[in-house]
Amino acid sequence: MDAEQPRINFPAITVTATRTPTAVNNTIAQTRVIDSQELSTYKGQTVLDVLKRQPGFSYYQSGGMGTKSSFYLRGYDSQSILVLIDGIRYNAASTGRAALELFPVDQIDHIEILYGASGSSIYGADAVGGVIQIFTKGQNVDQNQFSVTAGAGSNDHYLYGASAQMRNEKGSSLSLAASRNQTKGIDAIKSGGDAYKDDDGFNSNNFSLSMQHKLNDAVTIGANGIYAKSNTEYDSGSTFIDANQDNKNYVFNTFVDIENKGLNTKLQYGESTDKRVNFDKNSPNGSFFDTKDKQANLQLTYPTNMGTLTGGAEWLRQEADTSLYAGSHERKIKSIFTGYLLNTDQFDAQANVRYDDNSQFGSETTYNVGGAYKFSPELRAGASFSTGFRAPSLDTMYDNFSGNPNLKPETSDNYEVFIEKSDDHHKTRLTGYYSDVEDLIDYDGGNNWRMGNIDKARIKGITLVSDWIVNQYIFGMNYDYQDAKNLSGDYKGEQIKFRPKHKGLVYAGYRNSEFDVRAEVQHIGKRYALDGEWYGPTRLGTKMQHANLVNLSANYYVSPNLTINSQINNLFNKEYTSIDTYGTRYNEDGTNFFTSLTYTWK
Repeated sequence: MDAEQPRINFPAITVTATRTPTAVNNTIAQTRVIDSQELSTYKGQTVLDVLKRQPGFSYYQSGGMGTKSSFYLRGYDSQSILVLIDGIRYNAASTGRAALELFPVDQIDHIEILYGASGSSIYGADAVGGVIQIFTKGQNVDQNQFSVTAGAGSNDHYLYGASAQMRNEKGSSLSLAASRNQTKGIDAIKSGGDAYKDDDGFNSNNFSLSMQHKLNDAVTIGANGIYAKSNTEYDSGSTFIDANQDNKNYVFNTFVDIENKGLNTKLQYGESTDKRVNFDKNSPNGSFFDTKDKQANLQLTYPTNMGTLTGGAEWLRQEADTSLYAGSHERKIKSIFTGYLLNTDQFDAQANVRYDDNSQFGSETTYNVGGAYKFSPELRAGASFSTGFRAPSLDTMYDNFSGNPNLKPETSDNYEVFIEKSDDHHKTRLTGYYSDVEDLIDYDGGNNWRMGNIDKARIKGITLVSDWIVNQYIFGMNYDYQDAKNLSGDYKGEQIKFRPKHKGLVYAGYRNSEFDVRAEVQHIGKRYALDGEWYGPTRLGTKMQHANLVNLSANYYVSPNLTINSQINNLFNKEYTSIDTYGTRYNEDGTNFFTSLTYTWK
């Protein structure tokens, strides 16, 4: 590692926030880039483990690694957060949730997060809470290299992996990666006593591919893909029956990229699949989910003296087949979109409009508009307004146990203001947001716990993020205050579940040419596992207490070829849970460690 190379780079570049490469310092909506250096501190972990520590996120998980989870961004649940992998939708068509607990960090180059509802007018429904875009390894290969990784940790956690990247003089490249991640795991459920104690393990085989070929100076073709085949053990039902789930998840795409006199044209086709089969002794034949998204995108980008214009069209087909409801279901969505981006020495501005025609719910137009004024090269402030739209997932409509075929789409008006100061060594941003939501889709306790629409809800909050580099020291923090409340029905005025009012993280580290270290303290505030603060005596115990977690990580550069990575999470063995409902309390891991070695031939 070069001692002069900063661990955090200002400004980072994003494509997710605008659909065209833009410095984060010029985006209007809050945007975060988690680069490959930061991801290196999460060896052996999953994408969900990365998101847990990011500003604005909360989550729950039904046990240890690989178990069912859901995450929340600015008060919106994971069905309202669009996940893209290399530009292709990954959210399962049935549940509407992206199973990020199944995808390993080791196959990923970087992650971009777009906060708030501006994603609706850029990417369509399911993006009202934000957009997470995951970029697989090998899309920017600059040299030939081959690497192997081996790691081990607590709970019999083992990781093995290898990757190869090749590039020729014409700029064509090929990247291949494979890994095996496995752990004995922890007991998923704390409730039930010693008679139900067991280890609930997880194992995953993972592969990724990226290739690009330049036909000539103007035309590039390529393909990207990631595949994960895994098995998760968990405890099922009120008697905590030992169960397991087989998972097959993949996303692939092919594309052609054409540059012609400043006009960039990109045509992309891709598919994503989420297949799950659950087994326990009461259902030896298993229950299954089998969902697939097929997507085609056309995007045109043209820079002018007065800003950058984008436009295009998308076609999406969602298919779902599951044993939890009769028959298979599908929907088709046809979309057109346009956008405008302006970045000058004095102003930043962005506007987007999108029209979606949904075969189940008809047409919807969403838009966003925002701008920022630069008081100096280092200081700017801005505001934006966005409309949001979310169609119910097939699972929320048709599931035999909780589905409601009469669900209405969720809509929202969303406001954001910010002030930001940044330079080559520092960036601090204070963001305030406010959302009025109509027909919020959530579980309805008054309707036998089937899905329902909350007539009105309000989500408001502030986020403070600050990152610094001072010589060889890095330090920073993030803090979230969030107030997500029902404004109608039986729980009027009460906090919506799983949304902590307070959450934050403070970190500090040191780096040089031989090693880097980082320590962090993460605070997770009090929150409820069921809607409302009280619901008679059955609600007692559903308020989950706050937790303060201390995590350590380090990289030691033994030589230009050999790196040792070490992590210790939950250093002081804090006992806490992310979900506790009706007397069923799910475990989170205590003190745990992981160490890996990576050797690279260049």
